[in-house]
Amino acid sequence: MFVFELPIVMIRCLIITLLIETIVGMILGIREKRDLLNVVLVNIVTNPLVVSIPVFFNYKYGLLSRNICLLVLEVIAFLFEGFVYNKFFKNKKINGFIISLILNGFSYFIGELINYFMYGVK
Repeated sequence: MFVFELPIVMIRCLIITLLIETIVGMILGIREKRDLLNVVLVNIVTNPLVVSIPVFFNYKYGLLSRNICLLVLEVIAFLFEGFVYNKFFKNKKINGFIISLILNGFSYFIGELINYFMYGVK
């Protein structure tokens, strides 16, 4: 991927993430509009960082540094989102960190499958 393609990739990744996490969230019982809005807003903050920063690490330092950076950023996103969900969700039936883990897990692995089948990216 070329750096000039990054904005398009970021928008595509954000849209796919929002679709996946909203659908999975609804399956988990997140039905309040406010809670669904929190899922959308928190991903608008975290997703562009998790997508863009590893691209620059890959470009500058190589694939290994990109993978390490991605792992660190995914953990940070999980923690941040879990905190936000615990603090602001009206639905307190499931711990926010569990919700964050499930939502991020689904969006990460489905995103990896999409990349693999559409682009051959591993």
